[in-house]
Amino acid sequence: MSRGGAAWLLVRAGGRLVGLALPRVVEVLPAGAAHPVPSREPAVRGITSVRGRILPVIHLGALLDGAACPAVPCETGVVVELDGRQLCLEVEGAEEVLLGTGLPVPDGATLPWASAVARYQDRLVPLLDLDALGARIRETASA
Repeated sequence: MSRGGAAWLLVRAGGRLVGLALPRVVEVLPAGAAHPVPSREPAVRGITSVRGRILPVIHLGALLDGAACPAVPCETGVVVELDGRQLCLEVEGAEEVLLGTGLPVPDGATLPWASAVARYQDRLVPLLDLDALGARIRETASA
């Protein structure tokens, strides 16, 4: 990966590493209690309070897999900003910050939420398209 102007937070979600655009990350914090709310999106864990604000909590691994949240919540939350709104992504852990621009997604790769990939420890890590994920969440919420 070249040393450019981009930065990515590597998080573990659903047992795999993925990258989140660092400019969209507001903070990483211990996941607090999430209170269940009705939702058509099975990856929505509920809502939580972060610094006096009520935020939706979405299990990132479940969202990427199109599955329901696992029974046991993760211990880490990553607050991100999408379309001027904040939400908390529940992840298994925040690993490291990578600097540099992403590489094109290889031909034939099945990485539907990746806008690019990064080489990290001799493997390719998907760098997520947070706008596409945000559109999916909004689409599901309004259905």
